[in-house]
Amino acid sequence: MSKIANAFTNGKAFVGFVTGGDPSIEKSAELICAMVSAGADLVEIGIPFSDPIAEGKVIQEANIRALNAGATIEKLFGLVESLRGGSMQNVPLVFLTYLNPVFHYGYERFFARCQRSGIDGIIIPDLPFEEQGELRDIAITHGVDLISLIAPTSEERIAAIARNAKGFLYIVSSMGVTGERGEIKTDLGSIIASVRAHSELPVAVGFGIHTPEQATDIAHLADGVIVGSAIVKLVAEHGDKATVPVARYVSAMKAAVRK
Repeated sequence: MSKIANAFTNGKAFVGFVTGGDPSIEKSAELICAMVSAGADLVEIGIPFSDPIAEGKVIQEANIRALNAGATIEKLFGLVESLRGGSMQNVPLVFLTYLNPVFHYGYERFFARCQRSGIDGIIIPDLPFEEQGELRDIAITHGVDLISLIAPTSEERIAAIARNAKGFLYIVSSMGVTGERGEIKTDLGSIIASVRAHSELPVAVGFGIHTPEQATDIAHLADGVIVGSAIVKLVAEHGDKATVPVARYVSAMKAAVRK
């Protein structure tokens, strides 16, 4: 069983996100370890990019901070290697990035480097399902799950996306970019039912979730809950002192998904 699949075998999973290199590579490593200790079952690491089209203001600004602090893809591979060399051998780690950085790095070189460093999966929000073929086989060859997103507008494409998915299926809760939402109005139950009719992979929901109450409600429908902006916002507010607030938040959210 892969590390990603294993993350969903012990009850409902909590998936946390950090922007790699915000506020520094060293602090990112500390935050990831703290999140896992606090209950995160899987961690997404955002590769900073100058044009993150799926991100709202909070993560956009985190990307800028990380780039200004000198974060690079190579340094993030080094971050993952350092985590794998410590106590994080069995925790699934996933990159979230955009197609341009991967293309610029070179598909074969990028996924070979993912394999060597210990990355288990990758999420590329601006890569349509219909265009995944140009790198899907390369990712598979190097043992990296190309994780697909399903949006409220996917409709007739859900079956094809679900049947060809790897790792887990990422359900986008709302239209628009990432960021906290006061209310999630999408009929997630129907989308998840459609997905499960075509795939046995775990289903996790992200975009807009930030309160324990939201996490509990969504965990009743899905196999996991994904939170990004709320964690990144804590990092923005507390900087080098963000470890304790982030750990407390992750602990509370993990408890909420288990209710």
